[in-house]
Amino acid sequence: MKKKTFRIRKFINDIHLWLGLSSGIIHFLVCLSGTILVFEEEIKSFFSEEIIVEATSKKATIESLTQTLKTSNNGFVTGLTIPSTNNGAYEFFVKKDLKERRGSQVLVNPYTSSIHKVEKTSADAFLLTMFKLHRWLLFDAAIGRPIVGIATIIFLVLAVSGIVLWFPKKLKWKNVKQGFKIKTSANWKRINHDLHNTLGFYACFFILIMGITGLCWSFDGYKKGLGNLIGAEIFNRKPPGFKTEKTLKKKSISIDEAIAIANKTFNYNGELSVSFPNKKNNYYMFRKTNDAHWSPVTTDNLYVDPSGAILAVERFEDKPLNTKIASLIRPIHTGEIFGTLSKIIYFLACLIATSLPITGTIIWLNKLKKKRK
Repeated sequence: MKKKTFRIRKFINDIHLWLGLSSGIIHFLVCLSGTILVFEEEIKSFFSEEIIVEATSKKATIESLTQTLKTSNNGFVTGLTIPSTNNGAYEFFVKKDLKERRGSQVLVNPYTSSIHKVEKTSADAFLLTMFKLHRWLLFDAAIGRPIVGIATIIFLVLAVSGIVLWFPKKLKWKNVKQGFKIKTSANWKRINHDLHNTLGFYACFFILIMGITGLCWSFDGYKKGLGNLIGAEIFNRKPPGFKTEKTLKKKSISIDEAIAIANKTFNYNGELSVSFPNKKNNYYMFRKTNDAHWSPVTTDNLYVDPSGAILAVERFEDKPLNTKIASLIRPIHTGEIFGTLSKIIYFLACLIATSLPITGTIIWLNKLKKKRK
């Protein structure tokens, strides 16, 4: 029985070793870029120009600010984000051509109506490179996406096999507790082994979460399968079922009146984003986050007809659990789910994951030298 158990352990060890060696470079690049992207928004904010807004008694209406942007020849205003504090700039989304996919961002001081176009910095270019490295290894998406996907599957196998190998051959507490700490007083080979074994164990849970969710961007079949498993569509951006009446008799409300309806419906303090009606979607779409909520990325959605009629209300707390999980796949993967705390945890876990191919390769080289001797 012991001999059979030893053979199984050796088989798992061989799988862990050769899969790790064959995909180590890809894992290093993907995890390194992921470590940096955890604090993507903070890095962008640090290098961007700071806009100082001092609150006064006079605040311009959204309607007037929108007209100011139009007359200043900035293009078509498609929406904006209003911060939850009074000393923040309004972020407008402007397109030179409505056929553009993303457009540009323009910051506007609501008290002075001064316009500040958000310029791209070297940090934006660097983070875009990190994003392409993380998702596609800097290749074309059609080539890089499946490569990263296969590497992610291998990483999941390494994580599971690593957990198995973390447990000692003799399951005694004396032997098990050694896996929870790094013996800093030992020689560098033992320290390197502990860095791989112990830190890998601590980061393993988060590595599994990142891998399981990350595959949703690599394989559409996996994304659909996971959605079928939990019973909710992943990355579902479709509005709820409702019909908008196109009648000329109804009087259209102003943007400010629509925003007042949204704030009345969601009567709490938080950041409010709105997409204006267009030819494709003839309604206002509001997204609001509650500053007092357990997660900074959960949103309540509201759909309002141009005439002011409420078409649909979606409160995050009212959604079924499976729908909540499906809508949170991205923040669960990136670490935004609990704000700064979860970002710090994910940063450390990604940093450990980046080191695992290095420490694992060193362990193999040391064993190789020992065999030769």
